[in-house]
Amino acid sequence: MNETPHANRKHIAIFGKTNSGKSSLLNAIIGQEISLVSPVKGTTTDPVRKAMELIPFGPVLFIDTAGLGDTGELGGLRVQKSLKLLQGADFAIYVMDGNDLDEDAFADALRGFKRYSIPYMIVINKIDAVSPAELEKARAKFPEAVFVSAVEEINISFLKDELIRRLQGDETEETIVGDLIPANGRVVMVIPIDSEAPKGRIILPQVQLIRDCLDHGIKSYVVRDTELASALCDLGYADLVVTDSQAFKHVNAIVPRDMKLTSFSILLARYKGDLPALVQGAYKVKGLDKNSRILISEACTHNRSHEDIGRVKIPALLNKYTGKELHYDFKTGCDFPEDLEKYDLVIHCGSCMLNRKTMQTRIDLCMEKGVQITNYGVILAYLNGILERCLEIFK
Repeated sequence: MNETPHANRKHIAIFGKTNSGKSSLLNAIIGQEISLVSPVKGTTTDPVRKAMELIPFGPVLFIDTAGLGDTGELGGLRVQKSLKLLQGADFAIYVMDGNDLDEDAFADALRGFKRYSIPYMIVINKIDAVSPAELEKARAKFPEAVFVSAVEEINISFLKDELIRRLQGDETEETIVGDLIPANGRVVMVIPIDSEAPKGRIILPQVQLIRDCLDHGIKSYVVRDTELASALCDLGYADLVVTDSQAFKHVNAIVPRDMKLTSFSILLARYKGDLPALVQGAYKVKGLDKNSRILISEACTHNRSHEDIGRVKIPALLNKYTGKELHYDFKTGCDFPEDLEKYDLVIHCGSCMLNRKTMQTRIDLCMEKGVQITNYGVILAYLNGILERCLEIFK
């Protein structure tokens, strides 16, 4: 993997009214013509994403959104799409035209920032076209704002420095196993090779765990389930065995009881969200009945097969465990429904393609509606009767 995945980048979303200069600002920050710029309102229709290295902070993903306050039926849809991006934003830049300091529009956006706990900064744009007297009024109203001209590239370097400073102030070290396994410890990763495994590569959660082990001086060993027994015999001991959730039952029978066992998906549940909430969600299975409706949500899209974990294996295991034919809805990609209250349980994928903020927001939305949520790895461990064992490493 040659670059940091989008899911591991800080998501910086640029909001503001139509024609406030959001696209020009992104182009100025990036130093490239990424977003289409036009004096016509509503030029930006779909979000424009650009990954970059914000030195010295690190990898980020900028998102240029359609203007808030867009009118008409199509404009309303653009605004809805922009507001949806609040759920996954780690940081927000709110852009105002120096000649149109709409405090009501900003107040509306601020409510969204507060609802999703998004740190933000205000940027007053187009200062090259604002009189000195009006600039002074703007500075008095918004003393914390950064004043720039995206077109003339005035104060853009200062803006980037200030953005980095604020991002660093909110930064906390995130690790998958670095705080669980000591340096020089041993992690064995079990990767079954079946029809779902991409040819010539391993999937993102496995790559992320290998890199996390390297970052923290942890020795990692990668084997198939068919070689696991001999690998453990060769090693003598491992601090942790991490398996693909689909091989739980087989791997559990092989790994000695004095060795810790968990899955890639459970590790990601902790890394990307609220593991205790997802564990609590698994116990909802006990209360399911023939009328229960389950939402199975997967963040990425891929070719389906007869071995598909979300659409085939989990429903089959749940029906067998409960002895009932439950009702299932399936959602993929960014399509996470608003009407969550109609579900008895949400089962989410490991979220390797989502940033932490998006996954945590989805958990929060379920909690607000009183709906339990769990993820693939947690529910599979529960259905195989080994959830408690898989959680021991976190105690």
